[in-house]
Order: sequence, then structure tokens, then C-alpha cells
Amino acid sequence: MSDTFFAPDSARPAATAGDTPGATTADPAPHPHAGPPHPRSGPSRVIADDAGAVAAARELVGHLAEGADERDRERRLPAEEVRAIGRSGLLGATVPRPDGGADIGAVAVAEVMRLLGTADLSLAQILQPHFAFLKALRLRARPGAARRLHGAVLAGSLLSNAQAERSGRTAHTHATRLERLAGGGYRINGTKYYATGSLLADWLAVVAPAEVPGEPEPLPHIAYVERGARGVEVADDWDGMGQRTTASGTVRFTDVDVAEDLVIPHYLTFTRPTTYGAYAQLLHTAIDVGAARGALGRAGEFVRTSSRPWFEAGVEAAREDPLLVQRFGELEVQVRAAEALLATAAARVQEADALPTADATAEASIAVAAAKVAGGQAAVDTASALFELCGTRAAADSLNLHRHWRDARTHTVHDPARWKVHHIGQYSLNGRRPPRHGQL
Repeated sequence: MSDTFFAPDSARPAATAGDTPGATTADPAPHPHAGPPHPRSGPSRVIADDAGAVAAARELVGHLAEGADERDRERRLPAEEVRAIGRSGLLGATVPRPDGGADIGAVAVAEVMRLLGTADLSLAQILQPHFAFLKALRLRARPGAARRLHGAVLAGSLLSNAQAERSGRTAHTHATRLERLAGGGYRINGTKYYATGSLLADWLAVVAPAEVPGEPEPLPHIAYVERGARGVEVADDWDGMGQRTTASGTVRFTDVDVAEDLVIPHYLTFTRPTTYGAYAQLLHTAIDVGAARGALGRAGEFVRTSSRPWFEAGVEAAREDPLLVQRFGELEVQVRAAEALLATAAARVQEADALPTADATAEASIAVAAAKVAGGQAAVDTASALFELCGTRAAADSLNLHRHWRDARTHTVHDPARWKVHHIGQYSLNGRRPPRHGQL
């Protein structure tokens, strides 16, 4: 599921990021929705600063984790959980201060996403495109359009994506088109897949090519479209083995009109040094690292409360089995290493946001790539080792502990780690800066 095309970076030491595929509900047949199925709830608080955002996430973690197994088992969309996140003020935490937000930095956003990832990887992923396209808005939107969308987000609106396609030669080939209208504005026709969060969204960020005067080929733009607009249809048809509750679906656009100021020139993001790609990938990384910590936590809880010791260990409780203790230690080292790399990467992104030079943004991308490789491996390894650590009882379908592995395995195939390692190697050996295409 690497069918994503990311966009720009930001100008100040705080930001937003990317996109990704997701999941759906219990209905196996595609079910169209004309508009958001659940009314949003405005925030009950205003996030004041970075520390406030992290504190809000910490307060939510227990509530969000509570029903995660059941939501996954029933393929039930986390509508109430998304409303709770909206009421917490987190949806608007990255909005610039002049427009009423806290403008929190990359370090705080990464920690928020890591914390949410410990509770429910799928739910955390719903916020990834939300923050991503807020960042794109910050970089390229006209002030009036930005204020309008920022106001909606501060009132509890969720922004989702509609960018991935399946029919092109590569994941970055788009058949959907933005057609400029003679009287002003644009019209969208096409189909998007794996649109994370779209089933619960108020706004959709649609990535599609549009004609640019003087350019031989159409170039990528982002159109911000209200989910309930005429001609927008979202089908609840995601059927992945994991990430079942990311509220993802196929989005069809039939003669959907968009005001000119709600379409931004996405392609310009990649003509100069920015942290857009690093920021987008940082959020994916935070989700993976959080998922690794969450899986290790579930394993520890199960061993302490339900596992029996191996008869050769000669101990009264599984938690005292020396070989089991050793394995927990090994996994703890792996997870802590991923957490440390995430913290370093977030700091590099925030530094590059403050001064986006070619060198600073390249270093941010490489730091995030390293953290993403380690974080993804930690998530998959820990979620898999959960069964090794907990024993046969943990494999019971009724417990749904396999949710952790299914979610981690699905999320970590969004874009190939091998290409991140390749670019890290080029940077290390040849001093070659990574390309600017939004996924580094």
C-alpha cells in the first residue's frame, strides 16, 4: 500500500504531515456514503502549547485503548473516539497561532502520534493525513482559504485524504484530473482508493494533476473538498487483513466543483528544500514505534496475569522464567532504540522547519528514514514475538491479540523500507542527498 503521493513542508518549527491507506467497517459489501455519517463535536478545550498537546494525548490513551480489540473484531468505525480526539483540541493543535491554533512543533506531534499508536495503530493513522494536509495548506494556500479550513479544524472537523490510485504504471501515476473551468475554479472527476479516514471526514484533500500554463504535462495539485459536496461518494470497501478500523474507503468524484482558492499547487513543494516528506514519514514512524511499545506492553500484561511457566524453568510464575525475562530484555532494547531514533528524527525535523536549508532538510529526511526502518521492524518483531512470549493461550481468536501483528504488518508495507535503506547508504557513503518526492 504505497499508493501515496505526499506534499510540502513548512516554514516554522512546527508542522503537519502525510497520508496512507486504512480500513473499514463490518459491512463486506461496498456501501456509499453521501456525507459524514456522524456529526462532529467541537473541542471542549483549546490546546495552548506543545506540552498541552502531549498531555491531552496522554489523557486519551486509556480510553482509546479500551475498546480497540472489539472495534477491530467487529470492524466498527471509531466515530466516538474521533469525536473524543476532536473535543480534546488535538485536531487543531498544529494550526498556526495567527489563525487560533497552538502551532505545536514536530517533536510534540510525533509524541502525540506515538502515544496514540500505543493504544490503537488504526486510530492513530486516521490523524496522519489530517496533519499532513494541514501542513500542505500552511505552505501553499491563500490566506482566506487557510483561515476557513483552520477554523473548521479548530471546531472539530477531520481532514482526510483522497490520493492513492491503483490503475497506473506506478503508485504515483494519477488518472483523476482537475479540470480548470472557464468561469474560474476547478472540476474533479476520478476515483481514489485507500482513503484513510474518509468515512469519518468532514473535508477531503484530493491529490490530482492539473494543467499549468507553460508546462508540457499536468502537475500535481491538492484540492480541498467538503466530504458532503455534490458528486462525492465514499464506499466502505476496505478489506485488508489489518488496519480494519482506519475508516478508509474508495472515493469517487463525479463532476465535483471546487473553488479556485481551495486548490493549491502541490508540485511547487518539491522545487525547494522543505521538511514535508520528512514530516509525513515522521508521523508514520511515530505510529509504528507506538505500536511496538503497545504490543510489548500487552505481552507483559499477559505473561504477568495469564501465562504459565515452562516446566524446565523451575519457577512458580512465568514472569520469573529466566529465558522469558531474557527475551523481554532483548525486545525492550529494540523498542527503546526505535524510540530514541524517533526522538532524534523529530528534533531534526523541527530544526529544519526553523531553517529549511538543503543540508538541514536532507539530514531530517535521513534521520526519519533511519527511524522508520527501525520503528517498522520493532513493530513487526514485537507484535510477532507477543505469541512466542505469551504461549498458546495468546493465539485464541477471542482475545484478538493478533490485531497488533496484523496492524503492524499492514501499516509497514505502505512504502518499502529497502528504498529508505538505499538512500541512507547513498547519503552515508557518497554524501548524496535524498530525493524530494515526499516519501523521505
